Amino acid sequence: MPQPVLTATIEHLQREAHSGGYEAAEQAHDLIEHTYDAAATLIGCARDEIAIVENATRAWDMACYAIPFRPGDRILTTMAEYGSNYIAYLQIAKKTGATVEALPNDAYGQTSVEALRNMLDEHVKLIAITHVPTNGGLVNPAAEIGKIARAAGVLYLLDACQSIGQMPIDVNQLGCDMLSATGRKYLRGPRGTGFLYVRRSVLDQLEPPFLDLHAAAWIARDHYVIRPDARRFESWETNYAGKIGLGVAIDYAMQQRLDNIWRRVKMLAYQLRTQLSPLPGVIVHDRGITQCGIVTFTVEDMDPQVIKLQLAQHNINVSVSEQSSTLLDMTTRGLTSLVRASVHYYNTEEEVERFCATLATLIENSSPPK
Repeated sequence: MPQPVLTATIEHLQREAHSGGYEAAEQAHDLIEHTYDAAATLIGCARDEIAIVENATRAWDMACYAIPFRPGDRILTTMAEYGSNYIAYLQIAKKTGATVEALPNDAYGQTSVEALRNMLDEHVKLIAITHVPTNGGLVNPAAEIGKIARAAGVLYLLDACQSIGQMPIDVNQLGCDMLSATGRKYLRGPRGTGFLYVRRSVLDQLEPPFLDLHAAAWIARDHYVIRPDARRFESWETNYAGKIGLGVAIDYAMQQRLDNIWRRVKMLAYQLRTQLSPLPGVIVHDRGITQCGIVTFTVEDMDPQVIKLQLAQHNINVSVSEQSSTLLDMTTRGLTSLVRASVHYYNTEEEVERFCATLATLIENSSPPK
């Protein structure tokens, strides 16, 4: 997290410790409300189309489970769909009689726009796309998919967990009706924060899977009214310190300019891929016409988890994408796990060079003597 995000989060925790939770929230009212304005500005929507929630998965769940699926309805998604999303589709299908189908990839490994056109019919209830998959480095053609969804009058849900904060996002250009995002990752906000965008024109089609006295008003013994804005997807109890920190993180990213961030992220990722590829035994597994700051690779005869642990000894942080995270994609490509190195704008060219040099040494030391 940037220092201003950390400071803002801690300051509110100190307010709560000094004054109490209710009182601290009243004192910080303007800071809390600013987060809605910040998120709306970030993605080009109105503040009443934003709900602040615990994380991207909860944001995505609140949107997807709010759709009234019926037997025979079809959900179209991606081959590289994230595991949590796909599990939800399967549960929805089991409960409602809807079906879930993965759109095939095109020749570049991204979701095929042409296949989407061909698979559309009157039974398609939802098009749900992961903008940037958790592995593979690609950016799916979200705007082209949005044009098709709008023309067909089909709800379009975009998982922007990995794309928010590393590239400019405009929901009107993308054409999505709903968008889920995390506060951590590329936005550099606190963990346990996220937000959901819901286009005002589709709100009345969606009933949140659960309600409380924040999401709805209890107006008679046997009657309640759901609130008219996107905050119907929130709950009354929330992490106010994290919520404030999220707003500051969005402000910080906006100050850096998302187009500048995106330009530098792409440049650093290209440098990393270019320097990784010649290393002995290294295969870079990234796909897509447009590639992002997530760089994934394997090393012959080296376990990705071992690589992660060895790099950590040199103060280099990577993660490992397991098959279960993107089961369809990884199985199709014959992969069980990948090393995932994510660059951001604050990384330097020298750090990329040190990363590759360190990895080269690890590979050399792991090779049996000749």
